[in-house]
This record gives sequence, structure tokens and C-alpha cells, in this order.
Amino acid sequence: MATATRSWAPPGPYDLDRTLRVLARGPGDPAFRAAPDGSLWRASRTPAGPGTLCLTVRDGAVHGRAWGPGAAWLLETLPTLLGAEDDPAAFVPRHRLLAEAHRRNPGLRLARTGLVLESLIPSILEQKVTSDEAYRAWRLLLQRFGEPAPGPADGPAARMRVMPDPRTWALIPSWEWHKAGVDAKRSSTILRAVRVAARLEEAAAMDETRAAARLQAVPGIGPWTAAETLQRSNGAADAVTTGDLHLPKTVGYALTGERGTDDAGMLELLAPYAGQRHRACRLILLSGVTPPRRAPRFSVRDFSGI
Repeated sequence: MATATRSWAPPGPYDLDRTLRVLARGPGDPAFRAAPDGSLWRASRTPAGPGTLCLTVRDGAVHGRAWGPGAAWLLETLPTLLGAEDDPAAFVPRHRLLAEAHRRNPGLRLARTGLVLESLIPSILEQKVTSDEAYRAWRLLLQRFGEPAPGPADGPAARMRVMPDPRTWALIPSWEWHKAGVDAKRSSTILRAVRVAARLEEAAAMDETRAAARLQAVPGIGPWTAAETLQRSNGAADAVTTGDLHLPKTVGYALTGERGTDDAGMLELLAPYAGQRHRACRLILLSGVTPPRRAPRFSVRDFSGI
């Protein structure tokens, strides 16, 4: 199988793992693999078709190898994916914790995949459930309805899957959603989204406000889902995830020491970082400072026998 290659040299410090790991949907994501040699692998459905991308860092540059019909597209957009259009210098810390997190993570950039559905569907699966439930659903659906990732038969690609195309998503029977633990509300939202997939993909080239409005025109997609999607598809530095169970409390605790912060309080605390609020949240999460737990974690629900 033919292999296409391209390299990109970042203009400063660069952390491939922290930049791209946010794209993985759990440790068992069939479309994302971290190999023992440090390389990262992604299987994507590009506008040109399925493609697999392998990324390694060597001699101060990121080297990409790609396979499949989408290989040329993946390499053409490689610098954008890796954060070439992101500007970390636009972030000015105004709190000691953020200044320290920024100093400790000089190689963090915001990735931009340019692929909306690839981030939207798993974000819909994550609505109102635990991460483990959503990751399990994504994994099962890709294994059942995705297609084998292009690439060498003796590497990580051999165990990876490319997510289904819109038509295949639309044809998934109700009982298969049920077996994957996806309730009717989330599966219906995905079905509505894939019917207008081409219109949603256009959001990758829009500014954050217009892109969010485009996504939220689909019933079932709200501010939480739109932000989670655009952070990845558009590299949206200001897309704050509101409506999240944990993020406001984490931001509030990190910046004030208080544990009861809500969305309004979080947005007030992040106001000095307008234009860079998502980056501020990423740095807070990377700092490792989180409020102590007061209640047990939600248990994973089993829909398979219902």
C-alpha cells in the first residue's frame, strides 16, 4: 500500500501528545491509537474518503505518514491539525495558577481537525451520561458499523476503524443503538445531524459564533455539544463548555478555592480571558487542581437487557 508523507516544523516548543490527545474518545477509541514507540495514529473520514494518519516527532519536526483515499487531504491539512493556525501567545495569564500552567505547557496548541461530524457524533453520545458510557457506545458503534482503517497490516492501523459515513449512520437500526447503550434522544439527534451532514461540515470554515449557530440549528444540539465539537473541529480558542457537570466547579475551585461555582460564575471568572477562554480551561485542567469529591461517581448504566 502506497504511503504519502509530509513534515511540519513548529515555530517553538511543541507537545504532540497534549495537543492531539484531546481528540481521543477514551483509551479504547478505535479511531485513535498511541503506539508504544510514541507515535499517534488517527483514522478519519475525510472529504476525499477514509484515511489513516501516523504522526511522530523527530529532529524538532512532526512527521506524518498517511494511507487511503483520504491520505492527500490529511497531509494537506496536517499543519492546521497540529495547531499551526493557533496562537498561544494571544493568551495572557492573569492568575498565578494559570501563569504556572502556561509556563509548564509551552508546547500546547489547539488542534483543528476541520472535520465536524467526526467530533459532533461522539459529543452527542457524551450528552448527559458518564464518559465511560459514551466511550463504550462510540467504540461499539465503530466496531460494528465503521470500516477498517487503511494502512499497514502489521501496525496499529490493522486494529483501527474509520467512523461510518452519514448514510450508514442513518441506517443503524434502533436495536443496535440500544445494544450500544444509546437512548432514543441521543440517537435521534445523531440521525437529524447526519441528514444535514454537508451543511454541518461547512461550519469548519466559519467563525465560532456562526459555526455554533449552524450546529445548534439541529434539534438536540445545544451549547454544550456545539462547544465540545468546535473546540476540536475548529480549534476554537474561546469555545467554553457550559452546561457541564464538573467544569464550572473545577474552574471555580482552581481560581478562587470555592467549590460551588456554576456556569454564570465560571463565565465571570473567565471574562478576563475573552477570546481565549477555552485555552484557559485546558490549562486549568492540565494543572491537576480539582475540587475534592463529595459524592460517589455515577455508575455506568446497562441498557442491553432492557
